Amino acid sequence: MTPVPASPFRLDNHRILVTGGGSGLGLGMARAMAAAGAAVLIVGRNPDRLAAAAEENGPGIEWRVHDVTNLEATPAFIDSVESTFGPLDTLVNNAGIHLKKPATEVSDAEFASVLQTHLHAAFALSRECARHMRERNSGHLLFIASMASLFGIPMVSAYSAAKTAHLGLVRSLAVDLGAHGIRVNAIAPGWIHSEMMHRALDSDPARRDKILGRTPLGRFGDPADVANAAIYLSSPAGSFSTGVCLPVDGGVSIGF
Repeated sequence: MTPVPASPFRLDNHRILVTGGGSGLGLGMARAMAAAGAAVLIVGRNPDRLAAAAEENGPGIEWRVHDVTNLEATPAFIDSVESTFGPLDTLVNNAGIHLKKPATEVSDAEFASVLQTHLHAAFALSRECARHMRERNSGHLLFIASMASLFGIPMVSAYSAAKTAHLGLVRSLAVDLGAHGIRVNAIAPGWIHSEMMHRALDSDPARRDKILGRTPLGRFGDPADVANAAIYLSSPAGSFSTGVCLPVDGGVSIGF
C-alpha cells in the first residue's frame, strides 16, 4: 500500500502550473495551492497583471508570459517550464474566454476562437505535460469545466461546446494515461462570487433570483470553494480519483 502522509491534503514539494492564473478563479486556486505548500507558476498574456498577482501573494507563486492559443509554441514552452521551474506535478487548464450572444449571430471565427482557447490549447498543454509526466509515472491534469458542461445555458453556444468537450477529454485522457500513473479530472464551478458574476447579476435581480431558486444551498459560492476542490484532487487525498468531474455548485446541477 502507498503510505498516507500525515496531512494528505497538503501539496508540499508539488509544482503546479495554472493557466489564466493572473486573476479570478485561476489566481484563487494558485493562492490556495501555494498556501498548501506547492510551488505555483501562473501563466497568462498580461505581464503587469501576472507580476502584480505574484508580488501580492508572496513566496510560492512565480509567473511567466505565454499565450496558450499559440499551439506551435506549446511544446517548447512546456520543455522550458520543466527545465527551469521544475518537473510539473499538476497542470490546471483554467485559461478561457467568454462569448455571450445568440447562436445565430456567432460567426465561424468567433466559434473557432473560443474552441482554440478552451479546447485546443488545453489539449496541447495536457499532451505536452503528459509526455514528461509519463516518464516519472506520476502527474495530474485538471480541467476547469463549467455548468455549461452539464446542461443547456442560452446565449453561450461556443462556450458550451468547448466546456462539454472538456469532459470528453477528461474521460478519454484518464483512460489513455492511467497506466502511466497520470490522473485526469475536472471541476465544474457553479455561480461563484466574482467581479464578473456581480457585473452580470447585480443589475439583473430576476436572473439572480432564478439561479438561487434552483440552488439547493440557496447561496452563491466563494472562490475558496473551487480552490479547495482543486487542492483535494491534486493532493495525495485524491490519489485514487481520475476521470471525475466534480461540481462545486451548491447543488445547482441537481436542483430544480
